[in-house]
Amino acid sequence: MKFSLIYEAQTVDSSRAGDRKVFDDTVEQAVLADQLGFDTFWCVEHTALSNYSHMSAPETMLAFVAGKTERIGIGHGVVCLPPAMNHPVKVAERIATLDLLSKGRVHFGVGKGGTQQEAGTFGYDLATLQPQIDEAMYLIPKMFVQDEIEHHGDFVQIPLRPIHPKPYQDPHPPMYLACTNTESLKRAGERGLGALVLGFGGPEEIAKKVAVYHEAWDTRELKDQVGFRPNRHIAALCPAIVLDDNQQARQIGIRGQRYFMESLSYWYAGGERPDPEKWKDDTFVDGNGQAVIKSRFASEEVTVDFSDPTMSMMNPNHAYGTVEDCIGYVQRLIDAGADEILFICQMGTVPQWAQLETLKNIGERVIPYFRGGKAAG
Repeated sequence: MKFSLIYEAQTVDSSRAGDRKVFDDTVEQAVLADQLGFDTFWCVEHTALSNYSHMSAPETMLAFVAGKTERIGIGHGVVCLPPAMNHPVKVAERIATLDLLSKGRVHFGVGKGGTQQEAGTFGYDLATLQPQIDEAMYLIPKMFVQDEIEHHGDFVQIPLRPIHPKPYQDPHPPMYLACTNTESLKRAGERGLGALVLGFGGPEEIAKKVAVYHEAWDTRELKDQVGFRPNRHIAALCPAIVLDDNQQARQIGIRGQRYFMESLSYWYAGGERPDPEKWKDDTFVDGNGQAVIKSRFASEEVTVDFSDPTMSMMNPNHAYGTVEDCIGYVQRLIDAGADEILFICQMGTVPQWAQLETLKNIGERVIPYFRGGKAAG
């Protein structure tokens, strides 16, 4: 079982000072995570999504973090593969270089990006991108293992050329696919790729995704394999704020999650840009008078209901609370079939002190619990 962290560089403050702070804070957390025993430090890639994600150059962040750490994995979650965004040759060169410099710590995820806002920045129509992504994901691993490459495809033309360097890991780093819906889960399983899946829907949704993925894996054909290193692996997102004070953790976590979802909705679905200064509280009230947060995260409908204090931490959409609450939620994700937990605590309004305390509580008490080192108390 792996326990990792994933970062969007999400920030309420999109000024130069805000950018500097979110990147400084992220590096501080990465160094701490390395010391605490987390498995992988993952970074997304997004372009032109103000506030929601300023992680537009993950290759630079990951290289910087690799140089400041000793053992933690270095994860692209994921590299966007439209050629005008990241040409396949440059992707192969950068991944191999990072793998060499980190001495084999790279995890290589691929995808296409999630919004027309991003695709349009590079002159693309998002709806037409999948064939380009397919061509690139099959092509790049060949550059890792072949002395020379020649390719004449529908979207990429490469005359016979040697591509250097080759990665530290032989034949290449493990590969993953960003999975936001059923079709992408099937695609990951059919192609022998690890799956990086959403987790706001909770353990029940993760269990459904696990079933789809493994069914596709079990019926896959060798000719469909991407790369030369099959990677049967499901990593599930786990929003988490873990403090000694349960109520404070819930308040901070729910507020951060609201910002995360509303900023995402703004770019994905044309919702309103979130403005925490106008929030009177962190709830919406539905027609039955229940306090809830309702939003949509890509293909997942998400409802957070914490009106009943006795049930709030059983809600499948949170790992907000004490160490014991976090352990209980993580166990449910493990029982659902997750192979890796992708903790996310950098959500908009969450202060750095709460993120650092969350990392310490997970690293010093949650991870050792599952690895048999000591009890949670």
